[in-house]
Amino acid sequence: MFRILRAAVVLAFVILGGAAFWFWGPGPGRAAPVVVEIPAGSSHARIARTLADAGVVRSALGFEAWAAWHRGSRLKAGTYQFRGRERVGQVFDQLARGQFYAVSVTIPEGYNRFDIANELQRLGLASSAEVLAASADPGSIRDLDPAAVSLEGYLFPATYPIAPGTPVAHVLALMTARFRQEAARDRLVPADLHRIVTLASLVEKETAVPQERPLIAGVFANRLARGMPLQCDPTVIYAALLAGRYTGAIRRDDLLYPSPYNTYARAGLPPGPIANPGRAALVAAAQPASTDYLYFVSNGAGAHNFARTLAEQQRNVARYRRSQAAH
Repeated sequence: MFRILRAAVVLAFVILGGAAFWFWGPGPGRAAPVVVEIPAGSSHARIARTLADAGVVRSALGFEAWAAWHRGSRLKAGTYQFRGRERVGQVFDQLARGQFYAVSVTIPEGYNRFDIANELQRLGLASSAEVLAASADPGSIRDLDPAAVSLEGYLFPATYPIAPGTPVAHVLALMTARFRQEAARDRLVPADLHRIVTLASLVEKETAVPQERPLIAGVFANRLARGMPLQCDPTVIYAALLAGRYTGAIRRDDLLYPSPYNTYARAGLPPGPIANPGRAALVAAAQPASTDYLYFVSNGAGAHNFARTLAEQQRNVARYRRSQAAH
């Protein structure tokens, strides 16, 4: 009799243990992580069914039971990532703490809004067309720059955690908010901001060498003061991008294309930034080096040679061409 009773107790524990494992143990596991969206206003029953359907938990009923025992915790709507091996308690805690899933999006210095649109599309966060349409509206930065023609220049280069499903307007707002922080930090003069950001975008596209940025800003400042065209190749590329005619290289007819952004065809700064400059380029544009240089050309090794006269510039160009021919 005692043996039968002991066997019954053991069997009961096995059944209870199996049930507990089924209800609250690790999920079934997945070959790859799964991303789950919990909509705002979801009941515990709906959340449980969503998690069970996605293979995150084995039993919707088990999750509901756990939630009933932890009524003091509020589950947060949002996007989450699971491997399907978490216990029910771990899944519940992740939702209660709002440990949202986010994609790390890095915007390098010098990216323009076309580059940003392509990157967000590559990461599956938005369509390129949607980003370009939203970034064409400068309304959100009008208080900073009444002359802005788009958000170009104000989408600050940095790394941003972006949850899938985040509206494009919110993504761009993160970038413009970061610009505001950096502009305040460096005390950029609001009345002069449009000119500074536009000049900084040219500097950013011309060089990645830190010590050259103030020099190149100084060259552009000198040319502007003398009424000389800036003849900045990146502006030609940007003009072609805006017109949908860029082929990956500057053609002769691009240099003649009548765009206000083409600084070969028109004197002065373009009507707005051509890219999104980083902090160093912004500082260089605000404080250009005092120099008598009027020209610069690549030295073929990632930096530039600077010149005071056209004759000196022509020699530097010839030297550059010889170095390219040798390769």
